[in-house]
Amino acid sequence: MSAGARSVGLDIGGTKTHGVVLAQDGSILAQVRRSTRPGADGVVDTAARVFAALGREVGEELTGPVGVGVPGLVDVERGMLRHAVNLDVNGDDLPLRDLLAERLGVPVVLENDVNAAALAARALVDADDVVYLSVGTGLAAGLVLDGRLRRGEHGAAGEIGHLPVDPGGATCGCGQVGCLETIASGRALAEAWPTPDGPPAADLFAAAAAGDVKAVAVRDRFCWGVASAVRALCLTIDPERIVLGGGVAEVGEPLREQVVLQLRALGEGSPFLASLRLADRISMVPLHYPVAAVGAALVAAG
Repeated sequence: MSAGARSVGLDIGGTKTHGVVLAQDGSILAQVRRSTRPGADGVVDTAARVFAALGREVGEELTGPVGVGVPGLVDVERGMLRHAVNLDVNGDDLPLRDLLAERLGVPVVLENDVNAAALAARALVDADDVVYLSVGTGLAAGLVLDGRLRRGEHGAAGEIGHLPVDPGGATCGCGQVGCLETIASGRALAEAWPTPDGPPAADLFAAAAAGDVKAVAVRDRFCWGVASAVRALCLTIDPERIVLGGGVAEVGEPLREQVVLQLRALGEGSPFLASLRLADRISMVPLHYPVAAVGAALVAAG
């Protein structure tokens, strides 16, 4: 297979940068992970290291366009990035697309990471109206409607984590109070269930399954928050499928089961809500599947 038949995607996160090379049939030919160095220079340097390592993995120079998914507000047309706090990129527009293209020596297409993941989620479930709900450090959704990404006028479509639901709740990093992200995110979960080492989500769900009363309460509130995000998305967009992903989703089937239980509880007092069969629309990204990096490769493929 020629290099032109391959697609390359980079998912640049605050902790790790994950790169993949896809074959024409969508299968993963190679993947590489490296720790992300923060700041504009660090992000570009990390991307270059991952790109070079991918070329070594497939045994030849990669010359086609590269799709890059990043957190924050992305101006796709101009290739600019703003407010990527997790990357230590704040304030004015950063011309990340052009910086990466110059460093990598190939064309680059820039996209928000959750939006990119939504394209891969759509391919997984084979539907045209799909929401990818990323339950990671934060909480955000990528929207594919009629087979096309919906970014919004300011690139903020799907920022479901910043929907306030609890007037008496905690102050969110966005400046509002009681946002869903203060309840249903990896950051919120780590604060509610701190662990000395290892992922707090896995520890929490294991403790709840073992009958720990406090763990059950923390798990149920967390899953209520995820279910509330699903409800809001379904009532505003009415997608065919909602796919759960992100770091917390590595818990796997126990997370889906608890979110389904919360969705059914929400519908108990509302025949209208129950009729929408929200729980039946939920699925999960397969465990350890690099959905954001694959989505970035799909962005590159057009």
